[in-house]
Amino acid sequence: MKKLLLHTCCAPCSVTVIEELKDKYNLTVFFYNPNIHPFVEYEKRKQEVIKICQEGKIKMVDGDYEIEKWHQEIQGLEKEPEGGSRCKKCFIMRLEKAIRYAKENNFDIFSTTLTSGRNKLATIIHPLAEILVKKYGVEFLAEDWKKNGRQEIARRLVKEKNIYRQNYCGCKFSQKSTSISLPSA
Repeated sequence: MKKLLLHTCCAPCSVTVIEELKDKYNLTVFFYNPNIHPFVEYEKRKQEVIKICQEGKIKMVDGDYEIEKWHQEIQGLEKEPEGGSRCKKCFIMRLEKAIRYAKENNFDIFSTTLTSGRNKLATIIHPLAEILVKKYGVEFLAEDWKKNGRQEIARRLVKEKNIYRQNYCGCKFSQKSTSISLPSA
C-alpha cells in the first residue's frame, strides 16, 4: 500500500478526505498551518484534527506553529484581498513544508485538504503543488475535495461528530474580513 501524506488545514475540511483515503493508502495526516491566528484558534483546530485522527486510528504529524515565519513570508502582502497573492504565498509555504516532510520520510504521494474549502480553488492550489512536485519528486494527488458530494458529506459528519467549525479561513486578515472578534493569544 502506498504511503500518502495528507496536509490538512482543519477538521471540517479533512473529515471526508480522511474517510475516503484511509483504506486506499497508508495514510498520515500532516497538520501545518502557521497562518492561523490567534494561537488559541490554532490549538482548537489542531485538537479537532487530532480527535478525527484518533477516532480513525490515523497517524498525525504536527508541523509546528511558525507564525513569525509566516509573517515574514507574506510581508508586503498584508493589504491583499482574500484569495489574492497573500493566500498563494501562504498555500506555497504550507504545501512546501508538507512535500519536504513527505520526501524526507519516504512518502510516495502527498495531497492537501486545502481544496475542500469553498473559497479555495483547485485551479490555484494544484499548479502550486505541481511546481513543488518538480522540485521534490513526490507524486501529488490532485483532487478538488469539495466535488462529488464531499461538501455535503463533510457537513453531515461535522454535525454527527460534533466537530468545531471555524467561521474564517485562519489568518488575522481573513479574521478581519469576516468582522468577528476572537480573543488574542
